[in-house]
Amino acid sequence: MWCPVKAVPILGALAICASLVCHATGDETATGASAPTVIRFVSWKPDYPRAWDEAIRIFTERHPHLRIEREIAPHSSTAYHDLLTQKLKNRDPSVDVFFMDVIWVPEFAAAGWARPLNDRFTEASQEAFLPSTLEVGRYHGHLYGVPSRIDAGLLYYRVDLLRKYGFEPPGTWNELVHQATTILDGERAATPTLRGYSAQFKQYEGLVCNMLEFIGSHGGILIDEDRGAARLSDERTLAAIEFVRARLLGPLASRALLTYQEPESLAAFARGNAVFHRNWPYAWEIANNPDRSSIAGRVGAAPLPGSDGIPGVATLGGWLLGISSLSRHADEAWEFISFLTGHDMQRFFAREAGIAPSRTVLYADPELLTANPQWRSQAAVLHSATPRPRSPVYPALSHIMQRFFSRALAYPGLDLEPEARRAEREMNRLLDLTRSEAP
Repeated sequence: MWCPVKAVPILGALAICASLVCHATGDETATGASAPTVIRFVSWKPDYPRAWDEAIRIFTERHPHLRIEREIAPHSSTAYHDLLTQKLKNRDPSVDVFFMDVIWVPEFAAAGWARPLNDRFTEASQEAFLPSTLEVGRYHGHLYGVPSRIDAGLLYYRVDLLRKYGFEPPGTWNELVHQATTILDGERAATPTLRGYSAQFKQYEGLVCNMLEFIGSHGGILIDEDRGAARLSDERTLAAIEFVRARLLGPLASRALLTYQEPESLAAFARGNAVFHRNWPYAWEIANNPDRSSIAGRVGAAPLPGSDGIPGVATLGGWLLGISSLSRHADEAWEFISFLTGHDMQRFFAREAGIAPSRTVLYADPELLTANPQWRSQAAVLHSATPRPRSPVYPALSHIMQRFFSRALAYPGLDLEPEARRAEREMNRLLDLTRSEAP
């Protein structure tokens, strides 16, 4: 005799299976409506998660036919690169949209991982963006990324402490050392934890950014791109490295900086434990936010110092949004990128997170300039920052430089020249691989 009680689990299981089939195919929901298309977005861990949550909410509200699934990688660009490229090397078709650091474009384009966007990102659309942010997204005549934000290294400083000792922001690194030493001597009794300088010296991409700024402001370069040869053993490059390890690390800065990325170094500054701090534009909002900083309202920003008649150098940073060449939803992915890089959302992120926008017109926005007054005086720095070497093998070159700089700073007695020449040989072997590549 058939028993209806025992049939309930079977019918329930069938209903669940039917629901799963509908969800998996994306054809229809249980009510007969089309299920949203899922766009998978691979991103780094954001500094302002609430701003990103709100941005995604607004997008899905305006685009109910789409749903965004985010995979959040570590904050470090190096760790994020490793995670993302592993997916792309494995030809993972579930990846639709991703952030690209400005240094990755040649690699992603040459490997065929990023889809060219010229057919979607028209010349008329490009005119709204800062030229430098467009150039880093270009490789062999094709554009592979839409500029989301621009970054450049800036010097943050304690306005109250410099004013107390009669100083203006330093124009040279030697002036910075003098000012920091004077302030530390005067404040030691009252603030024994105070240090002169805070930056990012951990072995990761941020270390290369920091060292490029010291090296460039001493007249050196990392790579002679015309000759396709590394220049780490150049006497000006070695002088810059020696300056950092002899004049900053130890005398002015805690050696804990060898473990610091952006969040740790900014936290030390925001706690009132550093006179000077090197970081990207987003740090302004955090350092001046009373909910996140003990020195809010006492922070200024200036260009990074130079040396002996050589102007300061700011590393060009920033992020582009690209579409995977294997994405099955390229049109929908473009809708998402267009939304994130549009005028309204760039203004939203600039206002809510202090992110320097890549759209030119926003640097004349009165509300944004009131919230970010440093943009008035630092716009030239943001728009003319120095790019890192552009090469399909840049990530491998960077790993060599990271190891060299890390060893040079960690071991004060290390003989720099033979170490530099050893790193140069490794880099030149990689550069030889791309020397015959067509322009």
